[in-house]
Amino acid sequence: MREILFLAHRIPFPPDRGDKIRSHHILKRLARIAPVHVATFADDDADLAEEAAMADLAKSYNLVRRSKPLPLAGVQALAMRTPVSLTAFYSAELAAYVADLLARRPISAIYVFSGQMGQYVPPSFGGRIVADFVDVDSAKFEAYAAGKHGVRSWIDAREGRKLRVEEARLASRADVSLLISDAEVALFRQRLPDTLRAATDVRTLANGIDSVGFDPAKAEPEPRMLAAPGPRIVFTGQMDYAPNIDAVVRAMDAILPLVRARIPDATFHIVGRNPPDSLLNRHGKDGCHVWGRVPDILTWLKAADLALVPLDIGRGVQNKVLEAMAMALPVVLTPEAATGIGAQSGRDFQIAADNASLADAAVSLLKDTGAAQAMRQAARKFVVANASWEAALASLPDIMGANARTCRDAA
Repeated sequence: MREILFLAHRIPFPPDRGDKIRSHHILKRLARIAPVHVATFADDDADLAEEAAMADLAKSYNLVRRSKPLPLAGVQALAMRTPVSLTAFYSAELAAYVADLLARRPISAIYVFSGQMGQYVPPSFGGRIVADFVDVDSAKFEAYAAGKHGVRSWIDAREGRKLRVEEARLASRADVSLLISDAEVALFRQRLPDTLRAATDVRTLANGIDSVGFDPAKAEPEPRMLAAPGPRIVFTGQMDYAPNIDAVVRAMDAILPLVRARIPDATFHIVGRNPPDSLLNRHGKDGCHVWGRVPDILTWLKAADLALVPLDIGRGVQNKVLEAMAMALPVVLTPEAATGIGAQSGRDFQIAADNASLADAAVSLLKDTGAAQAMRQAARKFVVANASWEAALASLPDIMGANARTCRDAA
């Protein structure tokens, strides 16, 4: 290969949330294949502070601070009849960088990380295109719409319809389309137009986990969490993300009370950046603690006795589950949260669907130290054996065409 352009909707540094963890490891692996140029966005000052780390890895880059208000993106989307996801992530500066780069550099492949970045691939580009959708965003917005009413439901339903069209457009343009699990691949293919389905190369590129970094032997428990009564139940994740908010509200309102009825000292700890005021206002009440962004998630997982992941909407593989398992933490989770992991319920983690069953599973593991210890060992063993990033990304050179001619018009 010659050189690669990597388009990402968020800077892949630091790897501290699900999408950035995946893009971070993919970018590092691409840099071992060929020189990589990066076009991406920063959400905040913390992202901008990571510019030096990206500069060390990239041949060149363009990092744009994303500041467009969501209402403005919505108005633009209505006027242009496009998804809000596209207008929210459009930048003339980034588009100019891409056009100039493709004119000057020998770019033989473009890796599109997340569907909203497909708008930056010009129609004239003749090299290899890999579109990493991660999961099926259009289906996610349809699920949001089904659970809401009025204007909010209409907005989410519209976004789902528009994104489905954009996903099909980008898949038809790409040489390979990637999703995070076999289940997401099947869903994505099923939603493509009949005329496109047979002609589209859709593959699984699973997430991995840094089981060397996420090692319980390398972390000390967080003192602030240890100061809370126990046993301590944890949920980790980006807390301005709607499915995560819904999950912790479900835990606080419907599951934790059932647990505390049998284990009165049990506490629930929400760890992740940008929690809304509706969650922050519940800190310290009824056994709930909302900690926000923390410098080292390992210490909080080390201090926990159990991870609870009651997601109703779960697209793709949940990094929060893999991280907890790598830290030898028993995990109680819904079927949606377990999608694509391939671990065995009852051995590596415990799946339960309804609130009563989730509470029963949590209580059982919190009271039965022997069963909890067996699950701790099995969870860690499963992750180390099956979920390393090196194994997950082993097919990436082939996907990128590193061992073959990559131009579509090559003889």
